[in-house]
Amino acid sequence: MIPSDLAEFRAFALRSIDTATRYLISTAKTAYSTPETGFNEYKTAMFVQTQLQALGFVVETGIARTGMKAVLRGAKPGPTIAIIAELDALRVPEHPGADPETGAAHACGHHAQIGSLLGVATALSAPELKNALSGNVAFIITPAEEFIDIQDRLGLKNAGELEFLSGKQEMIRLGTFDDVDMAMMVHTSAINGSSGLSIGGTSNAHVSHQVRYIGRSSHAGGAPDQGINALQAAMLANAAINAQRETFRESDVVRVHGIITGGGSSVNAVPGEVLYEGRVRAKSVEAINPIAERVIRCYRAGALAMGASVEVQTVAGYHSLRQNPLMQKLFIGNAELILGRDSINVVPYDQTHGGSTDMGDLSTIMPVIHPYANSASGIGHGHDYLIEDYDRAVVAPAKVMTATVLELLGDNAQLSRKVIENHEPAMTKQQYVSFQRDRFTKDTYDPT
Repeated sequence: MIPSDLAEFRAFALRSIDTATRYLISTAKTAYSTPETGFNEYKTAMFVQTQLQALGFVVETGIARTGMKAVLRGAKPGPTIAIIAELDALRVPEHPGADPETGAAHACGHHAQIGSLLGVATALSAPELKNALSGNVAFIITPAEEFIDIQDRLGLKNAGELEFLSGKQEMIRLGTFDDVDMAMMVHTSAINGSSGLSIGGTSNAHVSHQVRYIGRSSHAGGAPDQGINALQAAMLANAAINAQRETFRESDVVRVHGIITGGGSSVNAVPGEVLYEGRVRAKSVEAINPIAERVIRCYRAGALAMGASVEVQTVAGYHSLRQNPLMQKLFIGNAELILGRDSINVVPYDQTHGGSTDMGDLSTIMPVIHPYANSASGIGHGHDYLIEDYDRAVVAPAKVMTATVLELLGDNAQLSRKVIENHEPAMTKQQYVSFQRDRFTKDTYDPT
């Protein structure tokens, strides 16, 4: 049974968020103005830390370099729910909000999550609501959701500064989520229907390849026959990958893409070393494996054709997203109650648009939901991706998440306990960490 005073608690929370609306939107826009790439979000992290401390929180900082955590403890013991926001931006130099020096830009809307998280923290930190909770709320701010700058992150890994290459992956390993029972966050979107919010569906898993072709440099004009062109080897490999595309099953939602991150040193020298970064995505880790094997054969084929050698480093990527049905049901109910019956679109559980998130990794070990706020224009990760409606992007998610937490942790946390009891995780934390470690491999192929 839902307690009779839940409506009063919810109304109080909504008033608190309404009062703070200008502040919450302002915090999101401040984060937008200082975009930083993953594991480098020092300015953004300091800003968020300051906002949480102003609300009275003790903040644990420096987790996975720039991540942080603050815990609100309810009056009674019970489960812990994490509210998550992501710190990082992408590299999209042509975006109007891009940093002119780094090219970093919030072309994915993570800055809006910061405003939403602070909205939940503002509402729930009021004594009237804090004392109504049977359990805790952990506000976890994660770095590096965008799986970019892989070579730089491998450098951090080799230096012992981190082991896994995304924020949530690393925070799982470090134990940040050890005392958390379930988690939620809301991401912005431009493609999930006309309703203000959407929920459901899944995401693609992925794996990354760092590919190094080693040929032999020589004078491109005077002695090209004395060289072994590593760039041509990479281009042939890319052509071989393209030849494989008709064999990919549509049901696996396969995406294979890559970039050349180092294509030679001088135009008048045959490239002796070339770096290629590849990505293989599919609906599950299991679906990725046979595709990745074919792609690696293509890397080798380019080397074989040119007489070069190739080193392929496989980097553990993301898992597909599994959304908890009971948490989803509660979120939908609160969205309809607060924003109206047509406010939320429910996506089939197995639908994916092909993208990936490390929230999928968290979903392997605990119940999560990952709704979207349909508040942006343009194309995600593109130069034209802009938040057009900050009420939808920041305020509405804060209200619905707050109401969902109140429902989960009210009435002696009966509903949250039900979520935990009925949930079967795909892995334990220890199994997840071991599995990810095993996905890091390095293979060298020399046809000579």
